[in-house]
Amino acid sequence: MVRIAVVDRDACQPRKCGHECVKYCPVNKSGKVVYIDEQLKKAVISEALCIGCGICVHKCPFDAITIVNLPDELEGECVHRYGPSGFKLYRLPILRKGKVVGILGRNALGKTTMARILAGELVPNLCGDGQATPEEVVKRFRGTELQTYFSELYAKKLRTVHKIQYIELIPMYLKGTVGDVVKKAGIKEELLRRFGLDKLLERPVENLSGGELQKLAVAAALSKDADVYIFDEPATHLDIVERVKVADAIREGAAGKYVLVIEHDLTVLDFLADNVVIVYGKPGAYGIVSYPAGAREAINEYLSGYISSENMRIRDRPIKFETRPPERKGGRAARLVEWEDLLIDLGGFTLEVSASYIAKGEVVGVIGPNGIGKTTFLRALVGEVKPAKGAVSTTLRISYKPQYVRDIAVKNQDVPVGLWLAQQVGDYSENPIWPDLNSSFNLTPLLEKKMGELSGGELQRVVVAAALLKKADLYVLDEPMAYLDVEQRITVARTIRRIIEESEVAMLVVEHDIAMLDYMSNAIMPFLGEPGVRGKSPGVVDMRTGMNMFLKWADASFRRDVKSGRPRLNKPGSVLDREQKERGELYYI
Repeated sequence: MVRIAVVDRDACQPRKCGHECVKYCPVNKSGKVVYIDEQLKKAVISEALCIGCGICVHKCPFDAITIVNLPDELEGECVHRYGPSGFKLYRLPILRKGKVVGILGRNALGKTTMARILAGELVPNLCGDGQATPEEVVKRFRGTELQTYFSELYAKKLRTVHKIQYIELIPMYLKGTVGDVVKKAGIKEELLRRFGLDKLLERPVENLSGGELQKLAVAAALSKDADVYIFDEPATHLDIVERVKVADAIREGAAGKYVLVIEHDLTVLDFLADNVVIVYGKPGAYGIVSYPAGAREAINEYLSGYISSENMRIRDRPIKFETRPPERKGGRAARLVEWEDLLIDLGGFTLEVSASYIAKGEVVGVIGPNGIGKTTFLRALVGEVKPAKGAVSTTLRISYKPQYVRDIAVKNQDVPVGLWLAQQVGDYSENPIWPDLNSSFNLTPLLEKKMGELSGGELQRVVVAAALLKKADLYVLDEPMAYLDVEQRITVARTIRRIIEESEVAMLVVEHDIAMLDYMSNAIMPFLGEPGVRGKSPGVVDMRTGMNMFLKWADASFRRDVKSGRPRLNKPGSVLDREQKERGELYYI
């Protein structure tokens, strides 16, 4: 076995502790096993001298230390390390021309680092003491397909395009209108029409929604004449219709090229990728890239929690999806919220919602394209928008998580996360769901950070946690899965189900991730119409009726995976797609 010792530099705070890691190390008499680095101002652990007793791990008040034993054969496969006692990345995915390679795994396991290495933006140091040269990298991978890839990459024979993860940063660097960006980036007219960007040419970039920025970024990447296309989370903020369009465009536009896609939406990854690698390990400490497998096989193994090719269990229990549609909760006495036929007029956009209700114990998934009125309805439900016709009947306590959370960080940028949570929910540590949220969302290292310092994923985790920790009768969550990895999405879904099971409350969740919506919902509220002009909803209906209604409008169909029960998107025009459309059963078969 090979021992690795990693210190999380964000969590390690020597100025606020008594250097317990140094004091309690039983073999640290010479001060050379664990010490505080004068330049880094952080703890450093010598892996060669560490005996792996684990005392420092338990004594550290900030949970900043990880010590783990890994198989010997991995040591020769270490690709990159972020300094002494820093994060370690093992292996890289192998890219093949004409194949879309997907990456699936938790955040902070090195997925973006891999993307930067394969894009040529970062030369891996091969876990040595100094910087490695391109020649050394090529030599390390001799005898593999990566040797040829890196040889051509470093010889400037491969042109790369990297679509970044956090598209909200785009307005900080690109000013002017969409038309200005289109000219500067040379975006193809066919992609503008395909993504509906041709209608936004006069709009300033800073006024674009998250979904519009995403489509602009993907279109700009696909318009480049490149040999390597890397897309980091291309589905975030897009509705299911737009996700299919983007996936189709990526497959067509990058045909015959090297393509790497990092994506947390299992439905999109399954639809888009030919092969998938799973990244496992401990977030912030080390990440290991599995050997490639077919997309269906890899995703099913990820859901089962066991990777057979690695003989590695990555989760205690498997994730199973219901293959039969659940029944709606009935009875007038069980109804928490009711509303009459509603008409909401925002001047240029109208929304009609049929009379309906939400019952105790229901998790209602809200589905529909962007700009169709989903958020408008939520705002009417919580009293922020007054309908022109009809009324909502409720005096309940409502916990509302808004769609875009960056404004919360801006307004509270100097407020520590722990203080902000306390302001929102009181003594959150006494809440029975706090241990689950804290463990799965890794919130403890964030508590002393300021709100303005959080990344998009960190901020989303904090705001979702705050919404779920509040005492309420109805929880309204608008896109809670954005920027969360699959494990964190499952945590949200399971926590939602647990809250519902243990108390007589209800949830209303707007989400574009079909797999997660399917996993946690027992009723659905579809929104149809013409985005940006008019929207219409039949209210809350059972899952079978609602999904058939929405998918008929979207001209799409899903099948069920035999092994895991998860929903899988049919390829348009395929035999199964045509058969299901003829039967009118577009989701449950």
